[in-house]
Amino acid sequence: MPPISGPARSAALLTAALLLLTACGGSPPEAAGGKGTADGYPVTLKNCGRTVTVRAAPRRAVSVDQGTTEILLSLGLADRIAATATWTDPVMKGLEKANTGVQRLTDNRPSSEKVLDQEPDFVAADFESTLAKGGVAPREQFEELGVPTYVAPADCTAKDNTKDGDGVRTGALTMDSVYGEVRDLARVFGVPERGEKLVARLRARIREAADGVDGSGTSVLYWFANSESPYLAGCCGAPGIITRELGLKNVFDDTHEEWPQINWETVADRDPDVLVIGDLTRTSQTAESAAGKIAFLESNPVTKKMDAVRHKRYVLLSGQAMNPTIRTVEGVELVAAGLRASGLAG
Repeated sequence: MPPISGPARSAALLTAALLLLTACGGSPPEAAGGKGTADGYPVTLKNCGRTVTVRAAPRRAVSVDQGTTEILLSLGLADRIAATATWTDPVMKGLEKANTGVQRLTDNRPSSEKVLDQEPDFVAADFESTLAKGGVAPREQFEELGVPTYVAPADCTAKDNTKDGDGVRTGALTMDSVYGEVRDLARVFGVPERGEKLVARLRARIREAADGVDGSGTSVLYWFANSESPYLAGCCGAPGIITRELGLKNVFDDTHEEWPQINWETVADRDPDVLVIGDLTRTSQTAESAAGKIAFLESNPVTKKMDAVRHKRYVLLSGQAMNPTIRTVEGVELVAAGLRASGLAG
């Protein structure tokens, strides 16, 4: 995406950003359950190796990835989102009405100019690559304009993003990173009690979904996108949470890459019992939809002989349920339901 450029534009945007932050500080929004107050600001967070200071509750946040947007919507903050971008799926069930008033800049990554045109007072993203060179813009460029930035800790906790691809996990991701993001964003927006309630609901849903499920002895593969050189889940990202919660075995748990690209001959050789398939609505890769993936699997001479394909043991997930977001909980629920339907729940 094009970088922020032009001294005159930068100066004008800096002035606008600083004026906006000052205005926000003078008129704090209403917090849940009571009257607005400036207490608790500034909020300072440690975030992906940076110190982030937010001096007033944001009023014009831009969330440049779907996952952070859905957290903000779940926290009842639709009126504080100036715009969103980079979506792989329809909005999470139950948030349709809240999402209707949120401007979507683009289904893919927006330019830095489009983001700055919104005069944001806070910018949030799911991935370090979104707010880096080659993404929307490096975090430093926003911060030089007085705009604090935030990246989901799930993308930088026990993870190396310095290499090519989608990064390498140095440790297993847990839902605690996602819960931490919920709490951080709730603090930033001055509604910490909403964050605690959302975390409690998510925890309860996972407990209920996993109750009585024993997937030991059942192997699984997670396919996100691309038919020529498929992106399949390694051991330790969001699909790893689903795998561990349900006692399954990922046939590619021997790689720590987030989404390694693996040839179909290797996939067929490992012959998983269940295929968890991303059902995406974006169009940037081949075989994005579940229908496209299944058509490929059932026609390709290498894959059509796989046990899961012959018995149509498919579980369909949104792309967001396969990313480290609050919808990973949805992933646990749907895979558990798929195991029950296939008689593989233990």
